[in-house]
Amino acid sequence: MADAAAKPAAEKGGGDPQMKGWLLKWTNYIKGYQRRWFVLSKGVLSYYRNQSEINHTCRGTISLHGALIHTVDSCTFVISNGGTQTFHIKAANEVERQSWVTSLELAKVKAIRAIESEEEEAEETAQVVPSQEINTVVRDLTERLENMRTCYDLITKHGAALQRALNDLESNEEESLASRTKIVNERATLFRITSNAMINAGNDYLRSAESQGHKWSKMLHHEREQRQRLEEIIEQMAKQQSQMEQAAVLVRRNKPLPLASSSTTMSINSGPPGTNLTSDDETEFFDAEEYGYGRTGESPIDGTFILKLNKRRSSSEDHVGSEGQTGSSSESDEQKRTIKTVQQVCLISAVRVASGDDDEADKVDRVANANPDDLPSNSSRASGGSKKLLPARNRRTSVPDKPNYPLSLWSIMKNCIGKDLSKIPMPVNFNEPLSLLQRLVEDYEYAEILDHAASCTDESEQLAYLAAFTVSAYGTTAIRTGKPFNPLLGETYECDRTDDLGWRCLAEQVSHHPPVAALHCEGKDWVCWQEFSMTSKFRGKYLQVNPLGGAYVLFPKSGNRYSWHKVTTTVNNIIVGKLWVDQHGTMEIEGTNAAHGNKCILNYIPYSYFSREVQRSVKGVVVNRNKEAKWVVRGTWDDKIEIAPVLHTSGTAEGPTYTTGEYKVAWKRRPAPPESEKYYNFTTFACQLNEPEEGVAPTDSRLRPDQRLMEEGAWEESNKEKVRLEEKQRTARRERETEAEQAAAEGRPYPVYEPMWFKREKEEGSDNFVHVCKNTYWEAKAAQNWSGCPDIY
Repeated sequence: MADAAAKPAAEKGGGDPQMKGWLLKWTNYIKGYQRRWFVLSKGVLSYYRNQSEINHTCRGTISLHGALIHTVDSCTFVISNGGTQTFHIKAANEVERQSWVTSLELAKVKAIRAIESEEEEAEETAQVVPSQEINTVVRDLTERLENMRTCYDLITKHGAALQRALNDLESNEEESLASRTKIVNERATLFRITSNAMINAGNDYLRSAESQGHKWSKMLHHEREQRQRLEEIIEQMAKQQSQMEQAAVLVRRNKPLPLASSSTTMSINSGPPGTNLTSDDETEFFDAEEYGYGRTGESPIDGTFILKLNKRRSSSEDHVGSEGQTGSSSESDEQKRTIKTVQQVCLISAVRVASGDDDEADKVDRVANANPDDLPSNSSRASGGSKKLLPARNRRTSVPDKPNYPLSLWSIMKNCIGKDLSKIPMPVNFNEPLSLLQRLVEDYEYAEILDHAASCTDESEQLAYLAAFTVSAYGTTAIRTGKPFNPLLGETYECDRTDDLGWRCLAEQVSHHPPVAALHCEGKDWVCWQEFSMTSKFRGKYLQVNPLGGAYVLFPKSGNRYSWHKVTTTVNNIIVGKLWVDQHGTMEIEGTNAAHGNKCILNYIPYSYFSREVQRSVKGVVVNRNKEAKWVVRGTWDDKIEIAPVLHTSGTAEGPTYTTGEYKVAWKRRPAPPESEKYYNFTTFACQLNEPEEGVAPTDSRLRPDQRLMEEGAWEESNKEKVRLEEKQRTARRERETEAEQAAAEGRPYPVYEPMWFKREKEEGSDNFVHVCKNTYWEAKAAQNWSGCPDIY
């Protein structure tokens, strides 16, 4: 245990909260907890092996402004930034643990305030200064300078007069000494008065110049950055224009377009075979080649593609690395590092082997492509099928048309380059009348795929259908460019579709800094839950959204449990042109519990101007616990996914060739409703998400006034209401921060914010924490007991 108590190093109630002391930090399963010297300063928690390293070797840091602080037991607490860094820390006793947690929470509040004040100042300086204000500032400084010149002339005049009076005082003239002394005093008084006036004028000029100078310096720096970024954007656009002109010339000459290589290899990217697919900001375009089938659905004769498999290091391999080489990352993160391996896979479609399962396969296709009205009866699909269900209600099939309120997106976004858009207020003109919580529930529009996956007896086939379900979540994103409303802290959304679709779902915004949403969905034979957060950066020409947090599904009958993380989303043509969305990256669906060792790797291939390959392609393979390929997945994320069993594997381990059976459709997107482009390109299911419903919690997204006003077409009133709600949320947060500071000053613990319907628990099989459902919402709804719900609207 730590044998030195924490030492507070800042006065209570003010200044920057600081602490220093010995604590135990979890490193890995071999070393366990190790004694480290921790320092909390300026909103950053750092640790060292000993105190002598403070000035030269920091072993790891974590910024607190977006961190989650969680107490595990009486002595242990966890700090996570929601991404890659997690510190598991143990104190000597409960008092010391509480002292550290209180100081960390206080430091987090201070860090959030500092960042918000910087952002507000940046927003103010980012505004274009009108010429009238410039003229006013210049005129004010000129007047103050003239005052200083006038004072200088007076000082010169009275100084010379004082010097003459002093010279006369020393002379032996007949004039009395008293009269000469009086003259000196008068001249000295005038000189003192003019000197004070000069000092005051100088101070006024200095204060005005400093205040304006700081502002102009920030504006100049901002303009330089803007100019540099715009120059980069123009340079990129010029290069793309040149490439397109060259391509047009080749087309006119009937020559083939340039490809990454002349073979039939379907590369994930245009780099060498060992190059890993990344979502780096510099990655813009990727060239890929044809793989032999189009959108008509015909099976390819043959083809290859690149798979990137993540092989987790063993504990002994992790142990080799030195702790000092981790830089600012946590030692526990070293345990999770993976090695990227690349496989070039060749696919050969074989004649389907007669197995007597034709009828079953046809049945699968019908289920995967079924409309909600064609699904099995309520009694066979609803969660807890023994319950008597109400008849399906009549639901709306559209929402009011989107009004035409023209507003330039670039006029708003040009001042947001390089910033996290989740922290920037945006008018509702760029939104769609849905909350982010409702968009997360929209992932389950094709939940019938999970119903079929639950009925599969083959683990690998089940995983293939699960892969198709994960792709279906992106089915409508290609044409949905509207931004959902950011949920308020404590906002909830329920979607009970047991009467027609056989599942029900609950979502809640469980954290505000960082923004985190938790979701729980349950069907008859499956349970899903996920924790969603994200980082977003605007790069001038495109906006990139990187999801954080994981999604999970459990099939209780078999005990199979799977987890995955969503891929990167990029919105292009922010400056000019029509907005379009692309999904790219690698998704790994890993099995745990009874499905441990099973894995599906899906590659979302980035869009490329010059590729002959079908755009928006997804390709993958299902591998069992023996590292044998069992199923192949292919298709496009905006249309359909096909799966096929692997009948035979040949070739080398680095370049295997898979002979597959006949492909069958695991998912196909339903046609868009007529004239859906008039109402935000919503599907019928999306139109029903915000439909008013009685008996929901007072925090439900359906009751959010700004969102409802936007749906009804009253955008001006919606913008005003949105500002009011955001200010109300900020006021409530400041009150909690003030109470936390007061509690810290008095030396008593202050409880952190706790969600209403979810709780944080340690994820099974790992050291991560995830929000899971308390399973108390539906009982509260049945009793209409909403006494604990916060007032957020």
